[in-house]
Amino acid sequence: MGSHRWAPPGSNGLAQRRRELGHGASAARVSTRKAGTAVTAVSDPTQPRHAAAAPPAPRELLRAATTPRKLRRLLVGLVVLCLIWGAVTAWVVSQRASGAADVVSTSEPVSLDGQQIYRALSDADATAATAFLSGGLEPIAVRHRYQADIAQAASRLEAATAVAGHSAAARDLAALSAALPVYAGEVETARADNRLGLPLGAAYLREASSLMRGTLLPAARDVSAQADAQLTADSGRATGLPLALVVVASAALVGLVLYRAQRWLSQRTHRVLNPGLLVASAAAALSLLWLIVALGVARADLLQARDHGSAPVAALAQADIAALQARTDEGLTLIDGGGDDAFQADFTATAHRLGPGPGTLLTDAVTAARGSPAAVSATAAASAATAWYAAHRTVRSLDNNGKHTQAVQLVITSGPGHSGTLFARLDGSLTSAVAADQAVFRTNAVAGRDAFTGLELGIIAASLVMAAGSVRGVSQRLAEYR
Repeated sequence: MGSHRWAPPGSNGLAQRRRELGHGASAARVSTRKAGTAVTAVSDPTQPRHAAAAPPAPRELLRAATTPRKLRRLLVGLVVLCLIWGAVTAWVVSQRASGAADVVSTSEPVSLDGQQIYRALSDADATAATAFLSGGLEPIAVRHRYQADIAQAASRLEAATAVAGHSAAARDLAALSAALPVYAGEVETARADNRLGLPLGAAYLREASSLMRGTLLPAARDVSAQADAQLTADSGRATGLPLALVVVASAALVGLVLYRAQRWLSQRTHRVLNPGLLVASAAAALSLLWLIVALGVARADLLQARDHGSAPVAALAQADIAALQARTDEGLTLIDGGGDDAFQADFTATAHRLGPGPGTLLTDAVTAARGSPAAVSATAAASAATAWYAAHRTVRSLDNNGKHTQAVQLVITSGPGHSGTLFARLDGSLTSAVAADQAVFRTNAVAGRDAFTGLELGIIAASLVMAAGSVRGVSQRLAEYR
């Protein structure tokens, strides 16, 4: 009997299989060495080697992340989103609120000052001509009106200079400040000579009117135009739609993200409500509602101020200034006894530009004032202008036929069909229209500015509450995994 060790059943077959595998591997190594060639080994599928794998896609990376890691990412994302939204929205609100404030406190007062300077100077020139026609001692009412015009122009000029600073209007305001005393001095010289019966007074008055038309009125017109342009820019900055729509859409997006975060947490943790995210969502909803209401109300008020305030006021003021210039030409035509028809030609050109008629200043003013409190007065001004032109033709007929005194009386006195009476009606209608729509502008512009009160701070506070609520809500769920 030989010595045999006991082996479990099947062990001989397993040992045999291992020997065959080892022999095959050895044979492969020997065959490789004998061939003397470099052979690249191919790994056995049953024994894979670790090879460099492509980086996983972001979606796969998120799927592979653990729940705590997902919660941390959600926490950081919500906080960053809330704070960025708060910062951007507060900046946009600040810009719009600043534009509305500038409309009320800077650009509108400068625009009004520019218009009032322009009108006061034009009226002063017309009143000086009317006073000169009265002879040696002008009526006290006419004298007071001229003095009031000069005082108003100087006062408005001082106010506009203080606000304008180093803006583009500063140069024109400086020119006005320098030329206004010169004009007033020449008018006083003309008045003194006229009281003494010296014909030199008419030459001084023409010189003063030339200074007014060549220097003062163009500078005042430029100041008014620059102020109106700045007013339009500030109003556009406060009422522009693109940024407002972006802010409102981003607020809605933040609210949607908070809602989706709550749904995800509810599905993950099987809890219906998350107090922290619920507070954040409520803050987002309230801030969105406040934002929509404030932006909508401010925009509506500022557009109302523009469409029924500043726009018709600018058109009415231009018509009023043109009428005053035509009135000055009417008086200077009678003062000038040298047969020069330059002032009458200027009157005709100004009247053609004033209207009424298609494309004229009065027609544009009536159109701009339609639907505003100034509509009735603007329409009355257009009718008064037509009547005044008829009276002016009577004045010219009398003067051209040697009835100079009668022509002057139609200009400087009041009465049915008199040029002075009809012009006073035209000027009064335009002045009333300007005042009515100026009040509309002021009321609506202030309301539009006040609509932004507290909104910027409210948005910042809401974004902080949203961020804090997000931290609270997600941190509570994250703590459950520790």
